[in-house]
Amino acid sequence: MKISARNIIKGKVVKVTTGAVNSEVVLELPGGTQLVSIISKESATNLGLEPGKTAYAVIKASNVMIAVD
Repeated sequence: MKISARNIIKGKVVKVTTGAVNSEVVLELPGGTQLVSIISKESATNLGLEPGKTAYAVIKASNVMIAVD
């Protein structure tokens, strides 16, 4: 697979919470950091997402906001 996005992060699915329309997917990255994504329920099903499965977070955005206290 080739993709234009530059930020591709490999992780392991630790939790999938399925709602009526969307699913919340928690991906644990190397080092223990968790990344949460909301995707369609249909996409989560088609990808076969379940705890323990390897998956990739693909981040492509024109804006990334940074904040400090």
